[in-house]
Amino acid sequence: MTFSLYAATVPSYVQMLGAMLGLIDKAEAYCAETGLAAEALLQARLAEDMRPFTYQIKSTAVHSLGAIEGVRKGSFSPDNSTPPDTFDALRTRLYETLAALQAIDPAEVNGFVGRPMQFIAGERRLDFTAENFLLSFSQPNFYFHATTAYDLLRWKGVALVKRDFMGMPRMNAPP
Repeated sequence: MTFSLYAATVPSYVQMLGAMLGLIDKAEAYCAETGLAAEALLQARLAEDMRPFTYQIKSTAVHSLGAIEGVRKGSFSPDNSTPPDTFDALRTRLYETLAALQAIDPAEVNGFVGRPMQFIAGERRLDFTAENFLLSFSQPNFYFHATTAYDLLRWKGVALVKRDFMGMPRMNAPP
């Protein structure tokens, strides 16, 4: 069986973005149950020099759909836009990202293989092939931000387990 670029990226993005939606739901429920102001979780940071929860969630969209869009145009730059600032706005961003990812034709992503791709940050330019950009740059960033979002909520007391991070695995259908 051939393993495709699409199979190595998009289904995992969809799985993890679903898990991020679950994290948002649990964070909002935690605030309602404990009386904690939503801002305490939305703006939580693991360290002063790290970005807040809202940025971590936004970055899962940036390093999934945003990475695919970057490959389509041949370049990707950091997204310095302001992250959504409410639980509902974060959900909306993720639902829009999921819908766009689910609409992607696998043949399109598989056709990216070998295509030149450039990461541009100010004067800094890094050259990649599409597959190396997606698998060695954006995908690690995607998982970093997903993990950081999970860790922020755990640190703040939200009852989460590993399954909350993983989301729904892609299993074989029963015979």
